[in-house]
Amino acid sequence: MRRRFLYAAAALLATAIGVTVVQTEASAHGAMMAPGSRTYFCWKDGLSGSNGQIIPKNPACAAAVAQSGTTPLYNWFAVLRSDGGGRMAGFIPDGQLCSGGTGGPYDFTGYNLARNDWPQTHLTAGASMRFDYNNWAKHPGTFSLYITKDSWSPSRALAWSDLEPTPFSQVVNPASVGGPGTEDGRYSWTANLPSGKSGKHLIYSVWSRSDSQETFYGCSDVTFDGGNGEVTGVGDGTIPPPSTDPTTPPTGPTTPPPADTGCSAMYAVKGSWNGGFQAEVMVHAAATPVGKWTVSWTFPGGQTVSQLWSGKHTVSGSLNTVKNESWNGTVAANSYTAFGFTGTGATPTTVQNLTCSTA
Repeated sequence: MRRRFLYAAAALLATAIGVTVVQTEASAHGAMMAPGSRTYFCWKDGLSGSNGQIIPKNPACAAAVAQSGTTPLYNWFAVLRSDGGGRMAGFIPDGQLCSGGTGGPYDFTGYNLARNDWPQTHLTAGASMRFDYNNWAKHPGTFSLYITKDSWSPSRALAWSDLEPTPFSQVVNPASVGGPGTEDGRYSWTANLPSGKSGKHLIYSVWSRSDSQETFYGCSDVTFDGGNGEVTGVGDGTIPPPSTDPTTPPTGPTTPPPADTGCSAMYAVKGSWNGGFQAEVMVHAAATPVGKWTVSWTFPGGQTVSQLWSGKHTVSGSLNTVKNESWNGTVAANSYTAFGFTGTGATPTTVQNLTCSTA
């Protein structure tokens, strides 16, 4: 019996972010979660590793790791080109669509492999579906979804000529729920799947930011077999489907959301060893600059901070609090700063009650 689970959002943080930059232009990050992209599902498949390791069991995911290493999985939300400008054919070469070419920050070329055993989302042609796209770092833009032609085969790497020329779904600034820097943060919209499709196909996603040239690309493997979003080829067992959000996201383009204020924090593991670890917390300003910031969190397993830099650290019970130094309190709009620390105890891939305030 094939293993199945239904996609469900969970409040997990990725265990590493591969770029450490202080006070620079904020980059967006994100990837399709429903139907899940190859990088997202391979990350999910490998989460059973110890000490923050990601060890996929799915054969296609394992082959991608053999070619590109594990760093891309710690950055599953970063299949991007900072110079993309929404460009597609003629910019990304044939056979490299799933990696966004080779000019991005990480080597995702292993996710271009032509295989028929990538994780699959099982769907019904013509049915209405809620599409979810992670908003690890939130920015405005246009999301376009394309489907492969009936002549496409998983036995060859995806080329532009394999895609239907017109997106079957396109939305501008869809509604978002959840917080940035978490797996449960996402853009969501509802649209009809292409009709008349059967068997295996690819859904190709393009997110083009309207506030920069940065563009994201991704491949989601799907099977049109009458399914309702079940996923095979990832992990073990069955988990419940996602619950309905209190507010149904819009089904079409919306006006840009109002500018938000304040700050948000993103935690990431940078390294680990027996009995200890190193982590970084990025402090993001929203659409308006901040003049000071305070970040708080609790550890999930009694871990403690042994040394911290670029911030003023205090502990009250289980609550860790870090305030800015005099030189890094001001963060420009849509930019970020960061502080780091070493800790003792088992490496926590997530922290709890992570908040950022400008008080």
